[in-house]
Amino acid sequence: MELLIGDKVWSSWSMRPWLVLKHTGAPFTETLIRLRRETSEEVRDAAMAAGSPTGMVPALKDGEVTVWDSLAISEYLAERFPAAVLWPADPAARALGRAAAAEMHSGFASLRGECPMDLVRREPAALSPATQENVRRIVELWRDLLGRFGGPFLLGESWSIADAFFTPVATRFRSYVVPLTDHGDDGTAGAYAARLLQTPEYLDWEHGALTDERVLAGS
Repeated sequence: MELLIGDKVWSSWSMRPWLVLKHTGAPFTETLIRLRRETSEEVRDAAMAAGSPTGMVPALKDGEVTVWDSLAISEYLAERFPAAVLWPADPAARALGRAAAAEMHSGFASLRGECPMDLVRREPAALSPATQENVRRIVELWRDLLGRFGGPFLLGESWSIADAFFTPVATRFRSYVVPLTDHGDDGTAGAYAARLLQTPEYLDWEHGALTDERVLAGS
């Protein structure tokens, strides 16, 4: 299998299915598409030349099958590798996890716009009211699922696709020094965010991102 991804420092959409694929334990190669080129057309052309049907990343190539979109890739991997248990067996937990992942997939536009993923940054930002509302909703969602299923992950003891989808959010809270206790957290959401950033899969991604950043800085 081959996964086309964007720069690890910035590409939150690439991170999500990469974490899921890494969690399966299946061997794969990754092909990096540089996102910060002079024009968006250059990015599209590079991605299409590598095999992305949309000219965007991520895209997963598995034999004759090519899957694009981070959520579609993750669901494909859940079916392709059932032993990895990427969704819980309980139908209610699975449904709520899918709802949470889909909400992240399509929502929180203000947080995305004001606080793009940047794994190098460590600097507070002034958040607009719309972004503060996004943060409050995320805190509420995390606390509800952690309380409902007992943690340490959103759907219980096992890491799932839902956790993959919120890992880039945890990096944003760290990068922009967002105090979750100012947005309805009692410490539960903050502890969960820190937990996501200590999983072996995330640490592998971060190591690759920072290594790549140093290479770019020295070039």
